[in-house]
Amino acid sequence: MYKYRQFKDKFVLSIDNHQKIAAAIAEFCKEKKILAGAVYGIGAVNEATLRFLDPATKKYVDKTFAEQMEICNLTGNISEKDGQVYLHLHVTLGRRDYTCIGGHLLEATLNGACELVVETLDGPSLPRYADPETGLNLYDFR
Repeated sequence: MYKYRQFKDKFVLSIDNHQKIAAAIAEFCKEKKILAGAVYGIGAVNEATLRFLDPATKKYVDKTFAEQMEICNLTGNISEKDGQVYLHLHVTLGRRDYTCIGGHLLEATLNGACELVVETLDGPSLPRYADPETGLNLYDFR
């Protein structure tokens, strides 16, 4: 599913072609017991589902794009909700006509390469809770 090399508190991660990116990152974090960190990288996909939170309804609207696209930037954080790895990922995707789309990344299928850096934070975990006011899963600093 992936290959990696560790450099102190950072991992350079290469996800295997045709894998689901978010699932691979989550599996890597689960394997390494990473519940607090950051992820960033680049690559290429042939399908991506993005999400947009409608603040009026507090519901996500998902849209899938099925075309070859470059990951111009993938960035996000790694935390923990209900004892499980919780990823909050955003992505900017470049299209063939050089326009970009972007938003919250639900999932994407790799088609080419995906090279990421996973950076761990010192500490056991970064917990989240469901905030009823915003409809978001926020950091739990309470």
